Amino acid sequence: MSSKPRPPRTGPPAEPSVRRPGPSPLPAPDPALVQAGRVPTLAVLMGLLMTSATPFLAGLLQGQTQDLGRNVLYTCLTVFLLGMVWRGSVWAWRLTVSFSMVAGLLVFIVGMLAGTAAWQGWLVSGAGLVYLLLGTALVGTASIRAFLDSRWAARSQGRVRDRA
Repeated sequence: MSSKPRPPRTGPPAEPSVRRPGPSPLPAPDPALVQAGRVPTLAVLMGLLMTSATPFLAGLLQGQTQDLGRNVLYTCLTVFLLGMVWRGSVWAWRLTVSFSMVAGLLVFIVGMLAGTAAWQGWLVSGAGLVYLLLGTALVGTASIRAFLDSRWAARSQGRVRDRA
């Protein structure tokens, strides 16, 4: 093998301040669909919060306070995560969808197993189905996706303006 020297590059030098255009942005969602998605998005997020906080609140009403600090922390973190989804955070949306799908499946299975011994297990299975349905609504409802897409776009535009 012979090693020949490479000829020098003759192209123009790359300027660090020049930005290459990225992939084309997604088309803007229909403004009517965005407005129609505001209330369903809020309803889905509140439904997720209520489904998550109901066991804690029911235990509190029955006087069960042994894990009060942990349950308050979980509820506050849930509120924070859902608030970030509302504000337009993509990572929070992904976490919320993932958590609702995994939790829904696990809660449904546990409820089915408990349902063989007591009727309350069927209520737990219903809660699992609620998690699954609400998580699916965040992904599959056109008006909710249009609303969240507009939030994501506005948040991204705000970051671009802040950097400039």
